[in-house]
Amino acid sequence: MRSPSMSSRLMVVFAALVLSSGPLGAHHSFAMFDSANKTTISGTVTKFEWTNPHVFIEVDVPGTKGDVKHWSVELGSPSILLRSGWKFTDVKPGDKITAILNPLRDGRPGGMLYRLTLPDGTMRGNGTAPPADPPATRSAP
Repeated sequence: MRSPSMSSRLMVVFAALVLSSGPLGAHHSFAMFDSANKTTISGTVTKFEWTNPHVFIEVDVPGTKGDVKHWSVELGSPSILLRSGWKFTDVKPGDKITAILNPLRDGRPGGMLYRLTLPDGTMRGNGTAPPADPPATRSAP
């Protein structure tokens, strides 16, 4: 039979492993985004997720042939966005927005926000002041 002190130590180690595994698994690298290129999309917001660890904007973007492509745009954390002037009410489903983003490297329709233009013309950056126009952007296909 184990001594109470051995059982207590095992419980502490187990608890530490469980508590530390959540935050480590929740964060990801930004290597999936092409930071050297920018893509511009314009469309209608279908969902705005003000959640940790990252905020997301889901956007339906009309194509050239009448088709609609769904894009997922990732932003910083709510706390970073709040410090830069964002409010959780800034974006709503149905809003028409234009976003400049660093696209996903694998070509799927998504990316990391660079700059967002809201329906009233207000611009927001991704946790910073709205950046100036990037050197070169391309419209989404």
